[in-house]
Amino acid sequence: MDRLIYTAVSGMNASMVRQRMIASNMANAQTIGFRAEVMEATAVTLDSRDDNGSSLEVRSMNRTEVRGAQMRDGTITQTGRTLDVALQGRSMLAVQAADGSEAYTRRGDLSVAPSGLLQNGEGFAVMGQSGPVTVPPGAVISIAPDGAVLAASPETPDQPPLEVARLKLVSFAGTRIEKDLTGLFKVPGDGALPADPDARIIPGALEQSNVKPAEVLVEMIEAQRLFDMRTKLVATAHDLDEAGASLMRLNT
Repeated sequence: MDRLIYTAVSGMNASMVRQRMIASNMANAQTIGFRAEVMEATAVTLDSRDDNGSSLEVRSMNRTEVRGAQMRDGTITQTGRTLDVALQGRSMLAVQAADGSEAYTRRGDLSVAPSGLLQNGEGFAVMGQSGPVTVPPGAVISIAPDGAVLAASPETPDQPPLEVARLKLVSFAGTRIEKDLTGLFKVPGDGALPADPDARIIPGALEQSNVKPAEVLVEMIEAQRLFDMRTKLVATAHDLDEAGASLMRLNT
């Protein structure tokens, strides 16, 4: 009985984590470059020792966390805006997280802050080869397919634009990355991905979220039904315990 209750309750906790993950995916179905979150579940077995020192598995519970994400490409939408970039394949854009560390994203709706700092739609500073990218004030900024940040002077429109920086484009192929609560990806252990010279972007376009609302709705229904089933298990365990106690009283 004890094992049944613990197993059912740990399953209910897993269902709640899954519901939060589904709600996050649904809320970000229209977020630029968003990657649908996935759940990582691990079975946790509690061992007990008998009088002979043998190990007995007395409970098996579920430890669930949201760590990874689905990395399939989203739909590319042409915007015509010079600072919009869509990343392709297994490449990502390096940005500076709120704590100053390096993180990675697929969100490419870039803009220039009043300070001249290049940032994405979430306000994170875009990283270049030697730190955050800053551009000259008043310059007309564009981005080349190889990640070069080009600045042209409006006073001399006949002159070709000059390269003032280069976006740090990285590849996560073969490296474990995890998604944090801000939606950014990081390498576990404060690691960093090296720049990928072969990475290419699509200027004047944006990659949409890879969340499929129809699939998320189905997952939501399944998660709710599974939670109800586990709730009934707890109620069943209670009924069995009451029945056992009644039999004991009769024997007494």
